[in-house]
Amino acid sequence: MKLLNINKDLLLKPLQMVAGIVEKRHTLPILSNVFLKTDGHNLEVIATDLEIQIATNVQLEESYQGETLTISARKTLDILRALPENTKITLEASDNRAILKSGKSKFNLQTLPSSDFPLIAAKNNAKLDKVTIEQKVLKNMLQKVQFSMAQQDIRYYLNGLLLVLDGETMRLIATDGHRLSHSAAKLETPGENREVILPRKTVLELLKLLNDNDSKVELEITDTQITINFGNVTLVSKLVDGKFPDYKRVIPTDLTNELIVGRDSLQGALQRASILSNEKFRGVRWVLTKNLLKIICSNSEQEEAEEELEVSYQGEPLDIGFNVNYILDCLSNVTTQDINCTLGDSNSSMLMTIKEDSAFQYVVMPMRI
Repeated sequence: MKLLNINKDLLLKPLQMVAGIVEKRHTLPILSNVFLKTDGHNLEVIATDLEIQIATNVQLEESYQGETLTISARKTLDILRALPENTKITLEASDNRAILKSGKSKFNLQTLPSSDFPLIAAKNNAKLDKVTIEQKVLKNMLQKVQFSMAQQDIRYYLNGLLLVLDGETMRLIATDGHRLSHSAAKLETPGENREVILPRKTVLELLKLLNDNDSKVELEITDTQITINFGNVTLVSKLVDGKFPDYKRVIPTDLTNELIVGRDSLQGALQRASILSNEKFRGVRWVLTKNLLKIICSNSEQEEAEEELEVSYQGEPLDIGFNVNYILDCLSNVTTQDINCTLGDSNSSMLMTIKEDSAFQYVVMPMRI
């Protein structure tokens, strides 16, 4: 039974889009496979790990009978990448086998019954909210907050991202308990007020798949699931069941010492100084006096690095410590000329903002050094 006869790129591109969520080792062997379905001039490619499902469509020149097949995602990807450019491939299925041919190359692959593939169904839920936002806006928001998500924290709800619908505004918030990122954007159509937590893996896949263009992303949110449609991609993800911390209480409002510093010069100074920071604690001291920032890093071998930057600062003299990685994470995920930092005393969190995006806020807790 012939399933496909196409240029290899027509199968390679959708496979690359969905294969990011395929687990290498899984208790269910079929989750290592992708689901292929032809229907007329349409090829659908789907992958899932039971928590997330990504589906994408490709338009074909030829028309095909409605056939389905599940085939190893990794092996098929590796074969297609290794074939020469602009190669035609044929894919046939017979007796639990898929035969992929290209020129004089032939690959005999194992398949599993497509009826066993665990497709995630869209949930019909009375509490369904639909909102629309531009792809580039959503991608930009995600970029500015995702680095603050926790990784494998016992507080599982921190290993994700809070999405808040607040009338005409969508907010994204991430925190690992030591720092917090906040971004926001206006929605084209107002939504109901609600808060949901997206899993970490969903956020990282979305960042990979979204484009920097004006085309629309439609988000359909229920109490347990989110469906995100854009271009020819549909991503369905379960939501994290948990109570996210009150981010409004974390963002300080009473800081009086304001520092304005060039992003590139601060990033360079921190990267150089951090070479001699303690590998475990990654501490950096900021010593502030009028229009001067000293950055000091030292380690257990009594080695020390010191950098001086001319800055705009009229506040109180201050000596405060931070985790250098937390500040570098922020600087590498925003594009701006200057960074605005507002500080209190050596025990207060620092708030970092940028002029180009008034909704972006990044809070870093101080560190005793």
